[in-house]
Formats: sequence, structure tokens, C-alpha cells
Amino acid sequence: IAYAVHDTPIGRLLLARRATGDVVASRFAPTVAAEDATLVALADRVSPRVVRQPRALDEVRSQLDDYLAGTRRDLGLRIDLGLASAFGREVLTALQGRVGYSERAAYADVASWVGRPKAARAVGAALGANPVCVFVPCHRIVSASGALTGYAGGLAAKEYLLALEATSHPRNRYP
Repeated sequence: IAYAVHDTPIGRLLLARRATGDVVASRFAPTVAAEDATLVALADRVSPRVVRQPRALDEVRSQLDDYLAGTRRDLGLRIDLGLASAFGREVLTALQGRVGYSERAAYADVASWVGRPKAARAVGAALGANPVCVFVPCHRIVSASGALTGYAGGLAAKEYLLALEATSHPRNRYP
């Protein structure tokens, strides 16, 4: 696993990818402790060989930078959900491709998609642990009232991402 730490407008992210090119981590790492926790999780659950190789992440960083600058609408990289729990994989898989750029959905919607209509809080917890944030856009999930709740990078990061997307397509089911 190659990794790099990348400063972005939404915060410091630890990015990691397999030798196959699949992105396995895009996690907020505001502190060295948070960075270390992600590295330990990668070593324990994905591969014991985790090496800092910023050049191996050039494509990932470039696409992410373009996305965060508003010049790209999708991140065309393969995703590996190896860091997610079994339920987390189910939730993130259901989310992929279902809530497009500038769209929003509610936690209850996602709970229905995974066949657990009363599990909105569990969905929120799974999204909060999303190991590939931005790449699997959990920031597009809001409360049924449209209120912004929880985001691993903080509500300011979630607001930034939603505002960025809303500038081009203000057609959201949830305000």
C-alpha cells in the first residue's frame, strides 16, 4: 500500500492506494495520531506493507485537487472498501452511483437502500467511518429535514463540499 498525506481545502487527508491502483483510503488526518491510526488500520486490515510513496498517489491527488477546485465532477478511480466494516461496505456500495453530483439524500433513504429502513443511525455511523471520503460521497447524505449532521472532517468540510457541488447543479431533494 502506497500512501501520502495531502493538504486540501477541506483538511489534511491521508490517501492510500494499492499497487493495482485502487484507492483504499481517503481519510481525514488532522493530527499525527489520526494519521498513525489510519496507517495501523491499513497494516492490520489491508496489507502489512504500507509505504509512504507520494509519487504513487500523484493521480489520486490530481483528481482530488481538480474535484475540490470545482473543475471535475467525478473521481474516476477504482475504490477498495477493505477498511470498511461489513455493514459499512454494504452502505457505501449502496451509496455509490445513487446520489449524484450536487444531489442529496437522507440517512433514512440509505437505510432503505440496504434493506434496513429503521437503521438510519447505524447508516450515519457507517458513513462517519467511511474510509474513502469524497471518493464515496457520504457528504451528500443529510438529515430528512435537510440539516447537516456529522462528517468525519467536520461540518465546515461538509458545507464546503455541498456548496461546491451546488454551484453547478442546485437541484437537491433536500435543501
